[in-house]
Amino acid sequence: MKQTVISTTKAPAAIGPYSQGIEIGNFVFTSGQIPLTPEGNLVGPNIEEQVRQALKNAEQILLAAGTSLDNVVKTTVFLADMNDFQVMNSIYDEFFDARPPARSAVQVARLPKDVKIEVEMIAFKG
Repeated sequence: MKQTVISTTKAPAAIGPYSQGIEIGNFVFTSGQIPLTPEGNLVGPNIEEQVRQALKNAEQILLAAGTSLDNVVKTTVFLADMNDFQVMNSIYDEFFDARPPARSAVQVARLPKDVKIEVEMIAFKG
């Protein structure tokens, strides 16, 4: 099965040897998205801004692949502090209010650039 690399200037460029996303078959897998602007700048320090930006980045990769948040079947949320879970949840709900996908949310010891959140998604193209 052929893999297609997904790349967009509407999300930050990869900061390592990985692709923003990969399409294989009818599925799109995004790499973990942190709260950088498409230009590579970190958004403000508060969790609200960081959650929104990370989700917007993943959404832009999905759109570049020809799918959308409506087709997301699974997300993984990595938090630097589980105390931010409720705030993350309320903002996350703004993006997935109709049919929320399956999700895992875990606290990790540290994230790239010391951000508060990283999000990855799996979506189908249908």
